[in-house]
Amino acid sequence: MRLHWETVRTHPSATLLAAQLVAVLAYPFLDSTAWGRAVVGVVQLGIVLAALAAVRPTPALTWIALVFGGPAMVMTVLEAIQPDSDGIVLVSALLHAPFYFYISYAMIRYLFHDERVTRDELFATGAAFTVVAWGFAYVYAGCQAIWPDSFLGAEGLGDRSWFELLYLSFSTLTSVGLSDVVPVQGHARSFVMVEMIAGVFYVALVVARLVSLAVVRRTP
Repeated sequence: MRLHWETVRTHPSATLLAAQLVAVLAYPFLDSTAWGRAVVGVVQLGIVLAALAAVRPTPALTWIALVFGGPAMVMTVLEAIQPDSDGIVLVSALLHAPFYFYISYAMIRYLFHDERVTRDELFATGAAFTVVAWGFAYVYAGCQAIWPDSFLGAEGLGDRSWFELLYLSFSTLTSVGLSDVVPVQGHARSFVMVEMIAGVFYVALVVARLVSLAVVRRTP
């Protein structure tokens, strides 16, 4: 047990990445019940906060956690109970999206904070990527709460579930283009284009960072 805790403590980014992937796999099993959606959402936020506190503890982190993290957990439960309430969905998105984007920013800073890449910092590249995808999924949820019928799915126009929006976010961020959910209104398309740019920029940024560090290590 002590060995497992030591692994989590020394590799918080790996823990976060694993938790994100487990949440993706577990969500379809729990999506049919309100308590299942609430548990996944709250546990997800808790793990993200714990991992971020381990990799970069700062006063700003405490402020962000209090302003966005706590209320976001409450809204996660309310959204799971009343998923059809546009007001709750919008407030939840307004809390979750900046929260996840701030976390991705902090993890990228963690990746760039020195001239040596550790194993956990490599895991941080993947963890930050998934966190960005989560953030844009909430942006899309808020978008369709303000502008209904923003996205077209296999069943036609109408509100897409949060998991469908997460699927759209991952497929957009990775530029694989496999989603059967597509934006059809102007605002939704604008947000999707921003995520496309973010995905390309993120990959270029990380690759450039790793290559530059490799060159520095080889330079006498």
